[in-house]
Amino acid sequence: MLFPTFTFAVFFAVVLPLSWALRGRATAWKILILTASAVFYGYWDWRFLGLLALMILVNEVAAVAVHRQPKPLRRKRLTGTAVVFDLAVLGVFKYYGFFVSSLEDSFGLEGPALDIVLPVGVSFFTFQAISYVVDVHRQEATPAPLLDFAVYLSFFPQLVAGPIVRATEFLPELRASRTPDRVEASRAALLIARGLVKKVVIADFIGRAIVNDAFGKPGEYSAWDVLFGIYAYAIQIYSDFSGYTDMAIGLALLLGFRFPQNFDRPYAAVSVQDFWRRWHMTLSRWLRDYLYVPLGGNRSGRAATYRNLVITMGLGGLWHGAAWVFVVWGLYQGLGLAIERALSEARGEPDVEFDATDVRIRELARLRSGAEVDAWREDPTSPVPFSPLAVRRLWLGRIVTFHFVCVGWVVFFAGTVTGGGIDTALDVFAALGSGWTQAPELLNPLVAVVIVLTIAVQFVPPLLARQLSAMFSTVPAPAMAIGFALWIMVVVALGPEGVSEFIYFQF
Repeated sequence: MLFPTFTFAVFFAVVLPLSWALRGRATAWKILILTASAVFYGYWDWRFLGLLALMILVNEVAAVAVHRQPKPLRRKRLTGTAVVFDLAVLGVFKYYGFFVSSLEDSFGLEGPALDIVLPVGVSFFTFQAISYVVDVHRQEATPAPLLDFAVYLSFFPQLVAGPIVRATEFLPELRASRTPDRVEASRAALLIARGLVKKVVIADFIGRAIVNDAFGKPGEYSAWDVLFGIYAYAIQIYSDFSGYTDMAIGLALLLGFRFPQNFDRPYAAVSVQDFWRRWHMTLSRWLRDYLYVPLGGNRSGRAATYRNLVITMGLGGLWHGAAWVFVVWGLYQGLGLAIERALSEARGEPDVEFDATDVRIRELARLRSGAEVDAWREDPTSPVPFSPLAVRRLWLGRIVTFHFVCVGWVVFFAGTVTGGGIDTALDVFAALGSGWTQAPELLNPLVAVVIVLTIAVQFVPPLLARQLSAMFSTVPAPAMAIGFALWIMVVVALGPEGVSEFIYFQF
């Protein structure tokens, strides 16, 4: 069931009022949401409801057993068993064909041919299940009642494509009282409206207008078409995925839940590390807390730190898809992080992160007037006189990082194509080697405007966005409802016919 469809609109129009009608009856409300989530997930294939139920039961039993076990070694073994089970489920449904084909290609070994369908969202709810059991093992959480955990793992707004919400974030809100007057309806409406535009108007349009042809047949088009096709894919995947999470966060808000932010203007990043602090933020912190830190993080010296970065991102790439091209993409990102960190350490900068706030702090260190420093501390939004060198460094970092990410997206796209591999990415790069004198066919003024404006929006100050949201919240509810309805009509009119599946549904 896709968010931007009439079917989902009817579904949510039934669930939302029932949810608030049952807000004073906790058990009945949980049963309603669990039933609604089952309908939502079963709409794709009802058979996978059994898998979701199995994941709920096994991880709840494991969490309770870990919590009750006083001996550290046994607690660790129980936790490891649960994690192995979760990864085995993910391995069977998502990676079986990948492992079998890899064995055949590498060693000539043949495995049994099984036609296994990938359940939608299996990567997301598996990661949430793992974090739940591990957090109980770390004594950062206590086991929730089975019904509560079932609602957490199956909650439909984020079930199939995130954000990856931790139990320590969701369960306290599940236990808290929720009243309609405390719902941030204006923020929810803005998020849903923004998500619809990103998905329907930008992502689907840009994909059909230039990306599909520029990447599908790069040798038939000019280098300009291919170059802007690369930029366009960066826009498409951002608009598609962040559009989904915007809608998911907005829908959860209407039900009384606050989800963590998942995107923060990633193409305004000034370093690779800064990018991963802004892109799919819930996955980045999951990889950090449940993979990078257990591997040793940065506690065992520089070489081990670089190794852990590469391993973490390589496995993060594999999480995105069962193909070696995703592993290559992940290793590319990991090497970028490691090289960036090495260069930063060589310059004597212990922290790789470098953003606009860092620039301000460094510029403040230059200032001789204590009054200017005190004024900025009182109002961090006040302007700080940037030196020309700082401005150049800031924008150079942004330009280099954006193009580093775009190169990675070409490799990433190759993994999303049926039968695609690294050769698909190489064909795109090869098309940039010639054809610069050929007139573009796919690139037109409308496509160029969409690309430029979408990137430009990344540099809108967050304070301005918050001010606009605050202004919208003062609008009377009837006017807000009318405005939202008109906005939906505009989105439908501007968007292409039909809504394609979200890109991250296949992961």
